[in-house]
Amino acid sequence: MRNNFITFLLLSLFTIVSLAQKPTKPTSSEIYHNLQKLNFLGSALYVAAHPDDENTRLISWLSNDVKARTAYLSMTRGDGGQNLIGPEIRELLGVIRTQELLAARRTDGGEQFFTRAIDFGYSKHSDETLAIWNKDEVLKDVVRAIRKFKPDVIINRFDHRTPGSTHGHHTSSAILSFEAFDIVGDKTSYPDLAEQYGIWQPRRLFWNNYWSFYNDPKRYENADMTNIVALNTGTFYQALGLSNGEIASLSRSMHKSQGFGSTGRRGEQMEWLEFLKGDLPKEKTNLFEGINTTWSRVEGGEAIGAILKPLESNFNFEDPSAMLPSLLHAYEMVKMLKDDHWREIKLKQLKKLILDCGGIFLEVVANTNTVNPNGSYEVTIEAINRSDYPVSLRSIVLPSGKILMNEITNLKPNDGFNFKATVVTEKSSTSAPYWLKEKGTLGMYEAASDMIGVPETPVPEQFVFNLTMGRSQLSVVRDAVYKYNDPVKGEVYQPMEILPEVTTSIPEKVLIFPDNKPKEVPVRIVAGRDSINGMVQLNHPQGWTVSPGQHTFELPKKGEATTVLFSVTPPRNQSEGYLRPLASFGSRFFDKELVTIDYEHIPYQRVLMPSEAKAVRIDIEKRGQRIGYIDGAGDAIPESLEYIGYEVITLDPADITSEKIQNLDAIVVGIRAYNTIPQLGFKQDILMEYVKNGGVMLVQYNTNRRLVTDKLAPYPLELSRDRVTDENSTVSILAPNHPVLSKPNKITQADFQGWVQERGLYFPNNWDKAFTPILGMNDENYPETRGSLLVAEYGDGYYVYTGLSFFRELPAGVSGAYRLFANLLSLGN
Repeated sequence: MRNNFITFLLLSLFTIVSLAQKPTKPTSSEIYHNLQKLNFLGSALYVAAHPDDENTRLISWLSNDVKARTAYLSMTRGDGGQNLIGPEIRELLGVIRTQELLAARRTDGGEQFFTRAIDFGYSKHSDETLAIWNKDEVLKDVVRAIRKFKPDVIINRFDHRTPGSTHGHHTSSAILSFEAFDIVGDKTSYPDLAEQYGIWQPRRLFWNNYWSFYNDPKRYENADMTNIVALNTGTFYQALGLSNGEIASLSRSMHKSQGFGSTGRRGEQMEWLEFLKGDLPKEKTNLFEGINTTWSRVEGGEAIGAILKPLESNFNFEDPSAMLPSLLHAYEMVKMLKDDHWREIKLKQLKKLILDCGGIFLEVVANTNTVNPNGSYEVTIEAINRSDYPVSLRSIVLPSGKILMNEITNLKPNDGFNFKATVVTEKSSTSAPYWLKEKGTLGMYEAASDMIGVPETPVPEQFVFNLTMGRSQLSVVRDAVYKYNDPVKGEVYQPMEILPEVTTSIPEKVLIFPDNKPKEVPVRIVAGRDSINGMVQLNHPQGWTVSPGQHTFELPKKGEATTVLFSVTPPRNQSEGYLRPLASFGSRFFDKELVTIDYEHIPYQRVLMPSEAKAVRIDIEKRGQRIGYIDGAGDAIPESLEYIGYEVITLDPADITSEKIQNLDAIVVGIRAYNTIPQLGFKQDILMEYVKNGGVMLVQYNTNRRLVTDKLAPYPLELSRDRVTDENSTVSILAPNHPVLSKPNKITQADFQGWVQERGLYFPNNWDKAFTPILGMNDENYPETRGSLLVAEYGDGYYVYTGLSFFRELPAGVSGAYRLFANLLSLGN
């Protein structure tokens, strides 16, 4: 219960109303905390490569102890990672990890930015990364972020001086930040950005050196500390009842798709930063030493500070509304500041403080969570002033300027004002993550220039409340939201989004045709409004045939769905392409699928993706039928095997007995199962006995850390971090006469074409002579690895260990990967 309370406290403390989030209702302590931030005029930017790379301890400390405006710039959205909580991968995983980062920032108090770079998977060297990303464009995005945010201090998570020693994305993030530091103040570098955002020169650049280095007494004793800044980030925030380490762990735990749940720490926690550029602070415990972070930093600011600073020392915790006259006075003065940058930042902070101190609640609730382009919907508007300070509502206006309500209403203390209206959206385009609207490259997303760096697509429908408080007039923007009451969860918020009248989908995203026999392919059609009737056809690759040519459909109610069947016949020879439904309604055509993402730790997401399925005609044979599958950290191998006719039986490790597995033709072990399933350590003898008695056991990759058994195979086998990241790298055949390359499918070089993201990972580098290495491969300028596929006879059966990324290739419909996997399962049959 205490953990749940702390999570609620932190979310309410740091949440600013965002997509599908409940509105904040801060306590006096939280208001005081925000007042302290208002009186600090300094900024820090943390830079790394992926979601979960950021140091949440340091971000939280900068935001909540130093009170600096703090942001994390992530090069990518984490699209190339794995997903431990669900089936979403690639672009959809990037959507999840974007929201996890935003949830982390709501928790630790930071802001979030991105470049357009794509996480295309592991890269061994920054040269490869920067070539795929398009270095000049990503550098421009970094320069854009710095010129917009204007940080005094920049902190890199990774070392720019170590290319080739770690993930190329990591090193590249540091290289880009290091180079950007020198050019952001030069108006001749990216002059279009200089004209739009001005130039800026941060004062200092650091590398967030790893704490483990300095926690080693011997290394610490001999380390050169000349350029090292040491920070104790273990602050206990009395007003919040939490230590910085506890906030950081709650933030870190938002990265649930990566399994990064974290336990809070209390007490001293040191962070070490190596100074790289700029001016080294004389005071080695103060990142902002020598930087004016008071109101006197801006012309005309001293008088504002003279009003606001005393509010901290005389804060009225019982009645924060007593500050309203002073806050409104300061608000009028901030409006007059000549410094555009700080004026806009402080006006936003002041406006929130004024509303919070007055207990002023403003909300727009739509009667639906979706509306069509240029469609209409009903809204219920609530406005209430829960203080004694006089407040009047002058008008409610749409951002376009259209007036919704234009009658002055005095908001009497604690007397709610409610208003209903019908609204016609002026948006003609649909909602979607902006970086997915246009097709990008392997390394870069496409985005309109005004959206680059923005963490998520702005809410499509917003309303402006024009308030009068004393002599001040405030315009407050509120997003239109949808909410309902759940019997268990209570009040549930969702975004109100603009979606098309019709969406379609093919449930299976990869359709495997092992022969030239036709298959029935279902197409699901969903109505996005009432009274939908139209036609749908299934576009197909050349050489394939589809019948009938089209179906008609009629859907009376919004949300209603129907499924139609098309008979799809592949060509006789190996072929692949895409099946794409195209629906028509009136004179319009619709080719999008609506994907929903619903996890409790992030807002409800709707994503429009191309409606399509990959169709693959594979020339494939197989032997054996019944395959046992032991789930690991999550993959779609079982479904892929069923596509080509196998019967897959999921095995619960706790229930594995010799009797239950003796009639299986093969057993496949999922990725990282020996890292994540403790019961396997107790079942290994039974599994090895199964192999010895004539079975085939295929084990997919594991990491060499935290294995549940030290006897992974029947013979000695040592795992390493060897991997081949280039999916197009040359593959050499090391054992051309081995049956795995000839029975029942003849494996050739053609079978290694069209692989995705990588060849494989975490290959063994030492093994017993009983193993036969089948394949050799390497990335450019790296030595050949031979541990990607190892086969050993054991008793009457076969044991196979492979780091080949079948978990990526089979769901992607890679023909050669299917043929090779079928051969592995056919060993001994």
